[in-house]
Amino acid sequence: MTETTTDPARAAAILAQGGIVALPTETVYGLAARWDRAVGIERIFAAKGRPSDNPLIVHLAQLRDLDPIALRIPPAAATLLSHFAPGPLTVTLPRRPEVSDRITAGLPTVAVRIPAAPLFQEVLRIVGVPLVAPSANRSGRPSPTTWQAVLEELHGKIDAVLVGPPCAIGIESTVVDCCSSPPRLLRPGGITLEQLCEVLPGIVPATAAGAAAATCTAAGAAEQSPLEHLPSPGMRHRHYAPSVRVELVDDPHPLTPSPLAMYLGITPHGKPAEWGMHCCYSDIASYAHALFAAFREGEQRGFRTIYCQRVPKTGLGRGLMDRLERAALGSAAKDSC
Repeated sequence: MTETTTDPARAAAILAQGGIVALPTETVYGLAARWDRAVGIERIFAAKGRPSDNPLIVHLAQLRDLDPIALRIPPAAATLLSHFAPGPLTVTLPRRPEVSDRITAGLPTVAVRIPAAPLFQEVLRIVGVPLVAPSANRSGRPSPTTWQAVLEELHGKIDAVLVGPPCAIGIESTVVDCCSSPPRLLRPGGITLEQLCEVLPGIVPATAAGAAAATCTAAGAAEQSPLEHLPSPGMRHRHYAPSVRVELVDDPHPLTPSPLAMYLGITPHGKPAEWGMHCCYSDIASYAHALFAAFREGEQRGFRTIYCQRVPKTGLGRGLMDRLERAALGSAAKDSC
């Protein structure tokens, strides 16, 4: 059985014993274990069915907790952390030898972030050591943004869930590789590329190995291509996918409303009663915040298709489109099996 608790001290006690606990962050719920407990780390991989080549993010209470984790803080990382931490930003740093290969997937770098969510911070303070925490879902599935969604995914496979409010942002953290020159945006997320470029001009989007990268400006950047390796979580093509087919549309007007389908987007289409579920969001932030929860509701209600309107790949729209495109690829792959 998986315990539910509202007490950060109880969650910290389970983690101290080598257990694994789902904790709320400002992005999505994370499945946490102590960074120095091999048993807990292995249980995370087992509970999620997570591939071994997918690295974990180490969560810190504050910068000085980096001492046992990173060899040094490159200037680019120092600049970004000074502006965006605590918050939804992950940076990659040179790892210390003491950091397990299971955490880094054997890479010479380690991904770290300082979460802003008060409950996660309280658990970190009580435990007194960093925690590794990928999203608290089965691998490849939409990330959970509520404690109820965690239980739907992992009940009986993890020790506990710390009950908190729905996650504020709804998509995962931005990841920047600060060990490369120039720094690379590996995963778009809660901190936008434009925000990053305001404080650190010259960040480039991740590109295929050996390909030339275009330098970003405050107005935007070249689109990212798949990498040969996985230096960051969340970079698999088939990721964030519900069991329902996801189809992306630019213009919803040609769509025929159906009670067996749901529509998500900025532009309303048809009468809400004509759809099984119709969600029209006021802006991209609201769309991103609700996305994974909407995917889960579509599954629960037995819809056949989820139509999602595309948005411009600027600002938070870059991170939202990253999730939508991967979800559509993943759902199409499931259909072909």
